[in-house]
Amino acid sequence: MSSKLRVGVLFGGRSGEHEVSLSSVQAVLKAMDKERYTIVPIGIDKQGRWLCEGDPLEQLICGGSAPAEAPLWPRPEQLAGIDVIVPVLHGTFGEDGTLQGLLDLAGIPYVGCGVLASALAMDKAVSKMVFAAHNLPQTPWQVVWREVWEARPDEVISHLEANLAYPMFTKPANLGSSVGISKASDRSALRAGLTEAAAWDRKIVVEQGVPFAREIECAVLGNEEAIASIPGEIVPSNEFYDYAAKYVDGASTERIPAPISAEIAAAVQEMAVRAFHAVDGSGLSRVDFLLNNATGEIFLNEVNTMPGFTSISMYPKLWEASGVPYPRLIDRLIELALARHAERSRNRTLFTVPTRTEA
Repeated sequence: MSSKLRVGVLFGGRSGEHEVSLSSVQAVLKAMDKERYTIVPIGIDKQGRWLCEGDPLEQLICGGSAPAEAPLWPRPEQLAGIDVIVPVLHGTFGEDGTLQGLLDLAGIPYVGCGVLASALAMDKAVSKMVFAAHNLPQTPWQVVWREVWEARPDEVISHLEANLAYPMFTKPANLGSSVGISKASDRSALRAGLTEAAAWDRKIVVEQGVPFAREIECAVLGNEEAIASIPGEIVPSNEFYDYAAKYVDGASTERIPAPISAEIAAAVQEMAVRAFHAVDGSGLSRVDFLLNNATGEIFLNEVNTMPGFTSISMYPKLWEASGVPYPRLIDRLIELALARHAERSRNRTLFTVPTRTEA
């Protein structure tokens, strides 16, 4: 009998970041140790159809679609015998707790954060409230509901201008860190940014920009005993680190390690681990910060519970520079997934009602 772990690698998904997942999974599959694992790719197309074998699966990896007869839900045989799942899914229906709940229900170990951490980190508004409760510094922000924005746009604009200073960033509350985000330096751009964000979510987060901002990122690895990588810096090719700057033009550059003082680097690492634990993270997260280069102030931006794993993604690059090469990183994440599942399996789930004794 083979001693290899049977690892399901789940990718694609019903998300605005479907294409990012396709890039990530190719890098993950290439890095996984074929001598150690039996790898089972499982694709989900943009309509939610599942594929686990044959030419259609290969087509999906390359950016195609599943056939119409593919199932909308996983068949039992697709997950049967799988020891652990590596969910290389970003954004909605992959990184937001929904998939994690399905795998918990099925009793299958999986890499990364659980339902609570995934859902919390995905919702930029709720996570900001959690971070505030943990005294983690953040730039001023407001929440706008799509229904209110569409009904009373002028009132919303006036409220935002009274509470935040330009430039402002408009973001869908529940999406990844790239899609639907706009920078607004005036009222006209703010109106356009709110309309764009409202196309992606019913809840919009509006943040006040950080002056002289530098984008600092830190990778976290672990469960209860989490550690932080050395920080890195993103120098975006566009005005800010949007989708095109991340994945399209290839002109953004990384500085690893970030050219910052030892004191700032240590503060970033400490806050990254605190933010990870604040959302009850497990496995991995990439924690993003904004550094005011004039004052040295550090602001927590967000926690990404399933960061990009493409060949150019910061999470694996930060660990590579910290002494953990990509294949070993995959091994460690699988180890952490199995350890978390074993720890959770210790919980009692059945309760026997005591027999009532007569006096």
